[in-house]
Amino acid sequence: MNPSKLHVSLVGSPNSGKSALFNALTGGRQKVGNYPGVTVEKKSGFLRGDAAGDIQIIDLPGIYSLWPQSRDEEVSVHVLTEAVASQTPQLIVAIADSTNLERSLALILELKQLGCPILVTLNMMDLAAKRGLEIDLKALEVELGLPVLASVATHKQGVRALEDEIRQYLTRGGLKRIETQPIAQGNLQQLLERQQEARRIACQVIRRPLQKDAFSARADKFLLHPILGSGIFLLLMLFMFQTVFRLAETPMDWIEQGIAWVGMTVAQQLPEGLFRSLITDGIIAGVGAVLVFLPQILLLFLFIFILESSGYMPRAALIMNRWMRLMGLPGQSFVPLLSSFACAIPGMMAARTVKNHGDRLLTILVSPLMTCSARLPVYVLLIGAFIPQKTVFFGIQVQGLVLFSLFLMGILSSMIVARVLRGTLIRQPLSPLIVELPSYKRPQLLYLSRQLWLRTKIFLKRAGGLILLVSVVLWLLSNFPRQSSGEVPNLRESYAGQIGGFLEPALEPLGFDWRISIGLVSGFAAREVIVSSLGTSLAVEKAKAAEDIDLATELRTLWPLSTALALLAWYVFSPQCISTFVVMRRETNSVGWPLFAFAYLLILAYGAAWLVHSLAERLL
Repeated sequence: MNPSKLHVSLVGSPNSGKSALFNALTGGRQKVGNYPGVTVEKKSGFLRGDAAGDIQIIDLPGIYSLWPQSRDEEVSVHVLTEAVASQTPQLIVAIADSTNLERSLALILELKQLGCPILVTLNMMDLAAKRGLEIDLKALEVELGLPVLASVATHKQGVRALEDEIRQYLTRGGLKRIETQPIAQGNLQQLLERQQEARRIACQVIRRPLQKDAFSARADKFLLHPILGSGIFLLLMLFMFQTVFRLAETPMDWIEQGIAWVGMTVAQQLPEGLFRSLITDGIIAGVGAVLVFLPQILLLFLFIFILESSGYMPRAALIMNRWMRLMGLPGQSFVPLLSSFACAIPGMMAARTVKNHGDRLLTILVSPLMTCSARLPVYVLLIGAFIPQKTVFFGIQVQGLVLFSLFLMGILSSMIVARVLRGTLIRQPLSPLIVELPSYKRPQLLYLSRQLWLRTKIFLKRAGGLILLVSVVLWLLSNFPRQSSGEVPNLRESYAGQIGGFLEPALEPLGFDWRISIGLVSGFAAREVIVSSLGTSLAVEKAKAAEDIDLATELRTLWPLSTALALLAWYVFSPQCISTFVVMRRETNSVGWPLFAFAYLLILAYGAAWLVHSLAERLL
């Protein structure tokens, strides 16, 4: 056995604590990517303390069985079966939910048929104890013929013992391959026999009957109530957007002051000329204009992670199921659509968990209507510049209410589009929603901090990569062609101004000028680039250093309120960045559907912006 090729696959059902165990085993030494050939996200890392990187830990998407019912499950099953077929050293760590042992045992019995060495860990033993559940680990080892450990991954209990078992397999061959034949997929009789065997084993090893989680039961009486539950959900969303504005204001000021200090310091150190302009007006003004909005984006992610880790997310899917079905979307689409609030790309990838093909296609097509985090800098900039800081009732501010309305508009429009498509292009019956309700858990600070740090790195990488590149390109387009005297051209006569001028007649009915035209074109690289585009353009046009440009103030002098409102309406519906349509092409395996999505989003954006601008000019 070559230790450098050892791969440890974490396999378990959703909500079994698999990701928490993965974080505990890797200790932060992890990366996120895609499986080869597919856009399903995978996490991989190296075992904690393994400096040589010999033991790779792979967190496979959650599965209930080796009979895949969704694209996500297909990937997990494919990775496992490929490892068996290639005879590569493979260790499976099967994570069992201690509070739902019978279901987990059915999966473990299937995994045994793969013939790979298996370690079993009963996770969430603390929750099982709170619910009066006792499991005889020794008896379970005898029944399964496999090593069985106990763990509480969120508190790192039992993780060290699991690490030792993994290393023992690596160094001393502690586990043996199981001599058996691969399972015969599609054999219903075998499936029923495994379920019966799982039930028998569970009855043998459980010493005390499982008691109902009293707290979860009491909470669900309110949170899952048809009317009260919907109201609580809407209040949670409203609170989230109010908090995004209130709590982020101070750190935003800090970042803004830091960027201004950097711009001033660089300007003092460099001689006047094109190079200084590139650094201050192009890079610092462009990238800095986007970095300011990092606090709002992280706060939005924080709320989503809290909802996920607390166990509320499946309840929210049930609450929204009734309303979503009325508009032609299955309840299963709720989680992918909620993921699209971060970015439409992982939202479309998460649609692989939707089993019905028509439902999955519909979910992908309306995912771009969800208000992704890239829209947030645009919303915050325009709302902060044009919407007054007034409190209307119960401490609710107008700015937060407008932001909430924009998010709600995206949700409602996605449902309307889904209803239309369900009755025209996608004529398939809705699949029922079957969801498991886990016990409520207290979100772990370590998990939340790691997830936020990961999102921060992704944002900074984006700002230092794509947004930096676009900012430099925009600066070049804004400073050339040079005049015969060598002076910087008037911005309107530059290449950027010529592009904006070419598009201006088509966008003039919306109240958009040539500056907005430039931003909309550059925004196809990344939504938030319009902010850096405006920052760069104004810095060049005003011949000011980046630290002297107050973007919100400058925009108020340039545009009337009707233009700002029309631009907000445009961004609710406008086509996403190019990457979104590339992923949509891969997910749908079609060129036609991405082109259709681009066309209908562009039509909606133009129509909404025109309507809002026309009404605003008449009424305001």
